[in-house]
Amino acid sequence: MTDTPNIIERDGYRFPPGLRMNLPFYATHRFFRPGNPILLFEYLARTYGKAAHYKLGPSHILFLNDPDYIREILVMQPQNFIKERTQRRMKILLGEGLITSDGETHRRQRRIAAPAFHRQRIQAYASMIVDRAAAIRDQWRPQAEVDISAEMMRLSLEIVARTLFAQEVTPDILSINHEVNAIMKIYNLLIALPKAESYLHLPVPGLMRFRRARKRLDAVVYRMIEEHRRSGVDRGDLLSMLIRSRDEESESAMSNEQLRDEVLTIFLAGYETMANALSWTWMLLAQNPEAEAKFHAEVDEVLQGRIPTLEDIPQLRYTEMVLAESMRLYPPAWAMGRQCVTDVEIGPYRLPPKTFFLFSQYVIQRNAEYFPDPLRFEPERFTPENKAGRHKFVYFPFGGGSRQCIGEAFAWMEGILVLATLGQRFAPRLVPGQPLDVEPKITLRPKHGIRMTLQPR
Repeated sequence: MTDTPNIIERDGYRFPPGLRMNLPFYATHRFFRPGNPILLFEYLARTYGKAAHYKLGPSHILFLNDPDYIREILVMQPQNFIKERTQRRMKILLGEGLITSDGETHRRQRRIAAPAFHRQRIQAYASMIVDRAAAIRDQWRPQAEVDISAEMMRLSLEIVARTLFAQEVTPDILSINHEVNAIMKIYNLLIALPKAESYLHLPVPGLMRFRRARKRLDAVVYRMIEEHRRSGVDRGDLLSMLIRSRDEESESAMSNEQLRDEVLTIFLAGYETMANALSWTWMLLAQNPEAEAKFHAEVDEVLQGRIPTLEDIPQLRYTEMVLAESMRLYPPAWAMGRQCVTDVEIGPYRLPPKTFFLFSQYVIQRNAEYFPDPLRFEPERFTPENKAGRHKFVYFPFGGGSRQCIGEAFAWMEGILVLATLGQRFAPRLVPGQPLDVEPKITLRPKHGIRMTLQPR
């Protein structure tokens, strides 16, 4: 890999080197399988180093693999960028939620939503998380073979039902899950179709399925919002808090439409991302018995046979490091992007308006320059000393800058408590001979699931 900042000057701009031909046919067939852009990103990082340029149709695209360049976009010049096209296309499902909105809309929504994610509020959910994890654990049968990714999805769904809606997994919750999954299956079509928003009304089978699924989804979510509003009771859930929150500047509340967008955003972000992170963690522990033994020893020493509580989290340091290292190798949010709205300078490069900038947590977090022997599972990379010596943007599974994930504290709490609760009684073992591949959709899913035998401890 070369780090020499070669510059190609064209029309008053300065580009890094990269693919000479346009991407759609040549690069797609040569560099990566359809449906797995990670392979393209890995090729660009391996061949061009910290920055690579290519074109998709008339659009300029820069793939960045340097923490200083990434920091420049997310922290130093956020006013010059908006979400890139793929993430903006998510508005078809999520509307103007925190993931998809830009500018003043995003700032206002974040101000209103912030109290719902205050540390004290989040901590109140710890017992709910442990209760759900313990219930799943009690249902597991020793030596049973399960798809651990399906089990973590089931558990995560129960947790989000309790914390977001103060409900068990009711038919309404199952309906939301079903419709979101149906929409996700069509999502790649929507991403690939130029100006898909303009064609949603057409009688195309995939688009018709999307419209029906979104209509059913909206009906359920709006009904739940109205039920919460009519009751006037703070049930201790995130939806109640969002309804009661006010913008500290304008003192305005969220409309039903804004609530709908945030509910679906929290549902998708809080459900799928942590389920995938936990699934990959069980796989990695099974593949690395030395780390697994340290994890079990810590859980046994700290908990002494009782279920974990919020107060145990500071003592579950190795468990936290296990989760951190898992998200280094298999980050649920595996790539990010922005589009500049004006001329911008990033490092030695000067790029025109509407240039797309892409960077991948999956790729940079596996970079040997920042993580020696990068494919090795080594939780000790996340001791306080090792963390302090690294650039912030070589490890950023929850994003960075003003748009850093508002639910990050919740995610860490959930992950640590679930691992400790389940790891008290079980050491899942991988079923031999199965394919273990990634599927980079909105989140990084196990493509074929992860089959494991529930080995009791």
